[in-house]
Amino acid sequence: MVEAVLIDLFSPPANLQNNLQDLLCNMLGTIDECSSITAPLVYVMCSQTEQGEKNDEQEFLTALKDFQALKKSLEVVRALSTAAALYTIKQRLDEKDLSTIKIILPAFRKDLMKVYIAQLFTAVYQFEFEDLQMTSDCNNLLIADLQPEGQVLSTWDMELIISEIQLYLQSLPNLKGELTILRSSLIPDSIFLHGFTTRTGGISYIPTLSSCNLFSSSQRRDPQAVVKENLRRLAKAAGFNPETFHRVKTDHGNAVCIVGKTEPDNYDGIVTNLKGITIAAPGADCIPVLFADPVRKVCGAAHSGWKGTLLGVSMATVNAMVSEYGCNVKDILVVLGPSVGPCCYKLPQESAKEFHRIDPKCVRLPDSENPYIDLRRATRILLETGGILPENIQDDSITDQNQNITFCTACHPEKFYSHFRDGANFGTQIGFISIKD
Repeated sequence: MVEAVLIDLFSPPANLQNNLQDLLCNMLGTIDECSSITAPLVYVMCSQTEQGEKNDEQEFLTALKDFQALKKSLEVVRALSTAAALYTIKQRLDEKDLSTIKIILPAFRKDLMKVYIAQLFTAVYQFEFEDLQMTSDCNNLLIADLQPEGQVLSTWDMELIISEIQLYLQSLPNLKGELTILRSSLIPDSIFLHGFTTRTGGISYIPTLSSCNLFSSSQRRDPQAVVKENLRRLAKAAGFNPETFHRVKTDHGNAVCIVGKTEPDNYDGIVTNLKGITIAAPGADCIPVLFADPVRKVCGAAHSGWKGTLLGVSMATVNAMVSEYGCNVKDILVVLGPSVGPCCYKLPQESAKEFHRIDPKCVRLPDSENPYIDLRRATRILLETGGILPENIQDDSITDQNQNITFCTACHPEKFYSHFRDGANFGTQIGFISIKD
């Protein structure tokens, strides 16, 4: 079932430009009469020039007064660019949790619109396309707009659209305050650039993703273009190049990628000795773990959820640093970033037993149906067992709270994202590190 209709009048065919009101009236009449389209909301997307006068806009809006009799909700969105108009409409759809949209547009705009949609939406949304038409005959909804079908877009055309989208997103203000980066005093900043992000300072607007979400998924509503803009803002604030940024491809396992070698399809650990390469691991309850060897000048990052913790992803990352770059395990520094704490995190008893085997203190209320689990303690024990010096590990056991960066993500909704707390449409923060030039 179609939940909303978008009528694209941003660049109408030249032969229709003088009759936009009549065209719109016919179009809305068709939508209202044809039972095959069930759409509680109608959005009309129009161009607005920078020199546009207020009275011109008012005349246009006044011309729509006859449409108030429609039972459907109607909103006209005027903007300087297609990207701005479409992104505004996306916000309206997300406010109402709508995802099935019919787009009525000139045929020559269809291929262009598909590029905009691919950049600004995810697989959560479903789109249908209809050709712009001038009739209210329900039996003949699809009528050509007297313009030729759009040709296959050139690479140049696609680059122009992507550039337009990027420039628009760059113009948007930060949400939830300025961008904040947490840093560990354990990692020497004379050699490494590193940090853990919080949720502030980006442009993601959906409540559970707002505002500096750094991961896009086909199951969530934040598109890659928005995540890329959030990353650009982070890179500018932190001082790294977003074009040489590598984030692990999480699989909740223990595979490790060596930068410069064949990249696995999925991996939760990554290591490098190359300068200027920024590597990162996500976390939204799972632990983003950073590794630094100031002697050999090698760094690593790992994503450690409960499965990855049990599979030993942190020590797998350490072992990769040792085997690939000759690091001494006693020189490696390890910092555990913001993650869900034992105060909040529960697992079914069967999974909890695995953590109990690591150390009984990793499990609270072990006889309950869903015991509380201490992922951080389990990670520390596995690291120490593998040879990492206790004093070279920073986690929530630190006594000086001014130095603490291993906050519980579930306990601090104003600072961090949390899958455990926010549900399926959750945002993601990261831990990142690179070797300075």
